[in-house]
Amino acid sequence: MNEPIILGIESSCDDTSAAIIRGNAILSNIAANQTIHQEYGGVVPELASRAHQQNIIPVVEKSFTKANIQQKDISAIGFTRGPGLLGSLLVGTSFAKSLAMSLDVPLIEVNHLQAHILCHFIEDANPMPPKFPFLCLTVSGGHTMIVLVKDYFDMEIIGKTIDDAAGEAFDKIGKIMDLDYPAGPIIDKLAKLGDENAFTFGKPKLENYDYSFSGIKTSVLYFLQKQLKENPNFIKENVENLCASVQKTIVDVLMKKLEKAAKDYDVKEVAIAGGVSANSGLRNAMQKNVEKLGWNVYIPKFEYTTDNAAMIAMVAKLKFERGEFTDLRTSATARYDM
Repeated sequence: MNEPIILGIESSCDDTSAAIIRGNAILSNIAANQTIHQEYGGVVPELASRAHQQNIIPVVEKSFTKANIQQKDISAIGFTRGPGLLGSLLVGTSFAKSLAMSLDVPLIEVNHLQAHILCHFIEDANPMPPKFPFLCLTVSGGHTMIVLVKDYFDMEIIGKTIDDAAGEAFDKIGKIMDLDYPAGPIIDKLAKLGDENAFTFGKPKLENYDYSFSGIKTSVLYFLQKQLKENPNFIKENVENLCASVQKTIVDVLMKKLEKAAKDYDVKEVAIAGGVSANSGLRNAMQKNVEKLGWNVYIPKFEYTTDNAAMIAMVAKLKFERGEFTDLRTSATARYDM
C-alpha cells in the first residue's frame, strides 16, 4: 500500500505555513513570517489575519513545488483548528476546507498544542522518537505546560502556567529593557555573552507542577527601576549580564517543575516542544539531565520548534491512519482542549 501524502496548514498566530508529509517524512515545510508586528511590540490580531490572507496561496503553492507533488496526489488535508488567534485560524481553516472540497479529499482537524508535542515523531525530528509514556514540557509565547503523554492522543496536562507563558515573560522583560520584538531570541543571543549569576530575581513558590512567570517580570521591573535611578545607563552597560540572569531564572523555574514531575511520575523519557524549546539555555539544561538524572532527552530540530505546518501534517497523518476525519461544518476555535 502506498503511504498517504498529506498537506498540512498552520495559521494559528503570525506564521503562515504549509507542509507536505509522506509517511513520517517531511517533503516540504514552508513558512512566511510576518515582520509587521515588530513595530508594535507584539502580534496585532487584525494585521496577522490580513497577512495570512496574502501569504496562504503562495506558501501552499511553494510547498507543492518543493515537494515535487501535484495537488491530485494529495490523500488528505490537515489544518490547525485551534487554539490560537481566531482571525488567523479562520484563514487557514477556510482555505483548507475550500481546497479539500475542490480536490474531493478528506479534511483532518488538528490541535495546535498536540502538534507541538507530536512533532517528535517526524522522521528527522530526533534520531529516535520518544517512547510512551513520556513527559513533554510545551513552552511558547502563548502556552507553558507539562504534559504526560501516554499515547499519541492520550495526553494529560499535569501542570500549566497560572498567568504568563514563559515566552511571554521573555518578550515582556525584553520590552522593559527596550529590546526589539520578539525578545526571546535576542535575550538568548546576548545571554551567551553575559554572566548568568550577575543578578538574582524572585522566583515563584507554587505547589504542584504549575508555573507562574508574572512575578519574575515584576521582580525585573522593580530591580531595573531602582538601578536606573542611580545610573540611567544601567541597562545599556549591563545588558548581557541582565539577559543571562533573566534567562537562567526562567530556565531554572521551568526545569525545577519538570524534574519534580519526572521524579514523581517515575518517567525517564523527557521532551521539550514549542517556540521556547529553541532557547539554548533550556536545551543545555535538558542535556545536563541526561547524565545527572539518567533522562532520555528529546529536543526537536529548530525548524520544528516554532509554529510550523510539518507538525500539523504529522498529526494529520496519525489521524488519517485512524480514520479520524472532520466534515465541512467544522469551524476554527480560539480555545481547543487537548
